Amino acid sequence: MFRHNTLRYAVLVLLASAALFQAFTAEYFGLEILTEILILAMLVLALDIVAGFGGMVSLCHGALMGVGAYAYALLSTTAGIAPPVAMVGAVALTGAIAWAIGAICSRSHGIYFIMATLAFGQMAYSYVFEAPIFGGDDGLGGIARLDLSFVGIDLNDSRSFALFCLVVLGAIYGVSVLILRSGLGRSLTGVMHNEQRMRALGLTVWRVKADVFGLSGMIAGLAGVLAAQHIMYISPGLLSWTVSGEALVVVILGGLGTLVGPLVGAAAFVVLKHELSAVTTYWHLVVGVILIAVVMSRANGIFGWIEARWGDRIERRLSDTTRKPEAKEVLGDA
Repeated sequence: MFRHNTLRYAVLVLLASAALFQAFTAEYFGLEILTEILILAMLVLALDIVAGFGGMVSLCHGALMGVGAYAYALLSTTAGIAPPVAMVGAVALTGAIAWAIGAICSRSHGIYFIMATLAFGQMAYSYVFEAPIFGGDDGLGGIARLDLSFVGIDLNDSRSFALFCLVVLGAIYGVSVLILRSGLGRSLTGVMHNEQRMRALGLTVWRVKADVFGLSGMIAGLAGVLAAQHIMYISPGLLSWTVSGEALVVVILGGLGTLVGPLVGAAAFVVLKHELSAVTTYWHLVVGVILIAVVMSRANGIFGWIEARWGDRIERRLSDTTRKPEAKEVLGDA
């Protein structure tokens, strides 16, 4: 079962503090970078649930994010549905599509699962690219943000929208923890470690995979909705397999199967991208070298490396500090 330790709590507090500091002190460009990090963090959290805790490495989560974005755009603009209802509809539709993909791909493993999800993603990309209702290569514009003026919040302000995305990310992280600690999450972990044994115990394996994939798809769809509201424009490129590949790189860079690691990876990736792109157009090469170094070091990403070296020490020191007062009490009683 997924658990937090002292180091994970500390990193979460550090990341939240840094995000709040950036949100209240940064100017327009800094706020845009922060929002980009937060939306990417939502996507990689969704991917880490299925890949890190279920062994289902997906290359269609970028497409699921795009489905959420396009569904929201069509519902809120073409259909004229109110943004809150359009958001719920887009997330529900993305979850249903993800559940179907998970059910179909549930009997495949490894490279076959990766290729099957890639095929679904490319099918979605091709359809959106060709269908006139989606605007083709020109995409769709004029997408409205959620109206929270009734509580005095203007999401058209970059600072307010960044803070809103931060709150949503916090809620998504909490939901992700609840999923992994639930019976469904424990079943998923069991399936990843020994699928045959879980099937022998009477577990409906395909249903577990489909349910978790559907929940993960809903999170990816919500990330797509916020991405559409952020830019107020979407194009078929959002469904490209490169978006899924980028999300997978971020998960590996941060730490697969840790939940906290992908958040670190998202922040590191976006900051590296913007800083390096200002220096060279070959920033992908630098990020690739860093990723190779992380993989060759056999550490589970940046956070995995930190946790392997400092996590046990922190827990040991905390346990020692709690034992000393207990020992003094025992000696005093004696």
